[in-house]
Amino acid sequence: MKALVLGGGSLKGAWQVGAIQAVLETGFRPDMIYGISAGALNASFMVNEAGKEFQKTGDINWDLVNKKLISFWVENITKPSDIGLLRSRWSLGIDTILSRFDGLLDTNPLHEKLKKYIDLTTLRRSPVRLKVGAVNVNTGEMHYADPLEQYFLDFLRASSSLPIIMPSIQIGGDHKEVYLDGGIREVVPLRKAIEDGATEIYAIATHPKVRKMAPINYRSFFALIERIKDISVNQLENNDIDWAENYNENLMSIGGFTLNKKINLKMIRPEEPLNINLTSFNTTDIKEIIKQGYSYTYTKLRQ
Repeated sequence: MKALVLGGGSLKGAWQVGAIQAVLETGFRPDMIYGISAGALNASFMVNEAGKEFQKTGDINWDLVNKKLISFWVENITKPSDIGLLRSRWSLGIDTILSRFDGLLDTNPLHEKLKKYIDLTTLRRSPVRLKVGAVNVNTGEMHYADPLEQYFLDFLRASSSLPIIMPSIQIGGDHKEVYLDGGIREVVPLRKAIEDGATEIYAIATHPKVRKMAPINYRSFFALIERIKDISVNQLENNDIDWAENYNENLMSIGGFTLNKKINLKMIRPEEPLNINLTSFNTTDIKEIIKQGYSYTYTKLRQ
C-alpha cells in the first residue's frame, strides 16, 4: 500500500501543500492518506477531490486535485478571521469562572468552510482511503477516524482543534467522547500507516529536526502558549519520525523470513523553522509559504 502521511502544523499546512505538489510530480499516487491537525484538513480535501474526480471520469487527475487544494488555501485562508474569531475578554472571563471555557477562538469560520468543501458521502465513495487522528480529552487515547464512521466530520474538526486556542469537540453528544488535535499525542502519523500495512510512504512534516528558538516575552499569554506548543510539537514530531526511520532496522526474522514488511520511507521536512503567525498573516504570506514548500521539496526529491 502506498501512503501519503501529512503531519500537523497549523498554518504551516500551507508549506505542506506546496510539498504535496512536488511529491505528486514524481508520479507517486497514494492509495491512502493519513493526516493530523492541518495535515488532516489537507488529507480530507485531497480525498474529497479525488472522489469527485473519480465519480465524474472513473479516474483521478492528481494534478487537478492539487491545484484545487492550493486554490482552497489561497482563496479561503487569507487572514486570521478565516480561521477563527477571538472571543471577547468578558465572555472568556465569564466562561472560565463558570467552568464552560470553550477555547480562545470561535472556529465557526473554519468549520463553515469544511462544510462547504468536504462532503461525507464523497469521502466514503472515494477510491483513496483516509484516516485522521484526534485525542480523547477524557482518556488521553488516540483515535484514527475514517469516513465510514458516523461522526467523521466531527473527528476532522477535532483533529485540527488546537488545545486551549480552539474548542474541544464533543462527538455524538456524548460528554465522555470529547476530542482535540491529534498532535497532542502524535504529530506525524507514520506508526498508524505502517500498522495498516503501508510499504511505500511519503511523509511531509512541517517542523525542522532542530529548532533554534529566540527568547520570547514569557509574560505574554499568547507568546507563552505558542512557545510551549512549539517545544512539545517539535519533540513529538522527532519521536514519530525517529521511530519510523528505525523501523526497518528493528524487524525480526525467524528462519530467514522477516515477520513484518520493510517500508520505503521518504521523509520531507523543512530544515529551518517556517515563519508564519496564526494571529497575523495575509494572502501573500500563504502564497509565499506554499512556494517555499514546493521549491524545497522539488529540490530535495531530485537530488
